[in-house]
Amino acid sequence: MTKKLMRGSHVIGEAATLAGCRFYAGYPITPQNELPEYVAGRFAKLKDAVFIQAESELAAINILMGASMTGARVMTSSSSPGISLKQEGISYIAGMELPAVIANIMRGGPGLGNIAPSQQDYFQATRGGGHGGYRTIVLAPYSGQELVTLTMKAFDLADMYRMPVILLGDGLMGQMMEPVVFPEPIDPATLPKKDWPLSGAQDREGRLIASLLLDPIKMEQHNWKLARKYETIIENETDAESYLLDDADVAVVAFGTAARIAKGAIGRAREAGVKAGLFRPISLWPFPEKELKELTKRIKHVVVFEMNLGQMVEDVKLSVDKDVTVHFHARPGGIISTPQEISDVLIRLAWGEHLL
Repeated sequence: MTKKLMRGSHVIGEAATLAGCRFYAGYPITPQNELPEYVAGRFAKLKDAVFIQAESELAAINILMGASMTGARVMTSSSSPGISLKQEGISYIAGMELPAVIANIMRGGPGLGNIAPSQQDYFQATRGGGHGGYRTIVLAPYSGQELVTLTMKAFDLADMYRMPVILLGDGLMGQMMEPVVFPEPIDPATLPKKDWPLSGAQDREGRLIASLLLDPIKMEQHNWKLARKYETIIENETDAESYLLDDADVAVVAFGTAARIAKGAIGRAREAGVKAGLFRPISLWPFPEKELKELTKRIKHVVVFEMNLGQMVEDVKLSVDKDVTVHFHARPGGIISTPQEISDVLIRLAWGEHLL
């Protein structure tokens, strides 16, 4: 297969198109504008694709909701405050059990923040983000090639579980250029037929897709149904990478861009005699709790490295074995750490904890 050198945001747009996505609605915001720009040009070459630049983020997510009801593979994207504006619609989509893929190319925050790379939307993504106690599957790529595989996987998961799937990147991931390989495109006509879309009731009984359930009994039944689905996802859809952990004394836990930096740091730390390895959650929800707990039966020091104030630390502490010490290092304002900085942290920890 031929490799193509492409910007991360463009990779997401191409992978979505190859996955059979034929509807996009969005609104401009940096640092993800290159994604809708690419999709607009790509969709213009297809006879069966629709691109809409809506008048606002609120309009975009509600337009997407309507398109999803037809059974099409649909997508939107934005960056941090734009995703916040979409949260009411995302809650409706989750309540109506509609598939949708939502890319968040995170910026620094809170508030308007800046457009530098950050991971400050972890809580928002992994806790649902909006009202009503719902969940979204959250996938965190860390390379151009994973932008391909996880974008395409996101559409499959959205269809399988009929729910929103968040692709969580950051400003660096969106702008970075890397060689990638794309698989053969999926013909939307070959996708499994769905039995729930609103496609006209001439030859069947009418269907209703709604999240308004005024009867408390029906609302409770619906919430229990969602809970059972979420439990199924937890059992079947966790994903993580282990790197140099077989002989490690300390494990770095990081996702996305931070994990990429950590890999370089681990190499430097090992040169200094520190046996470090990386545990990289790929699914942020469901979080790979069982895998991390099993790892920390042997490794008793964990360093969480994030580009925020420690949002994933909570999930790590809930997952590790009871006698594990969890350390933390952060750059929460959009400053990108160097591998040397992280390796220095690991070396200082090793000396302080007598791991050398």
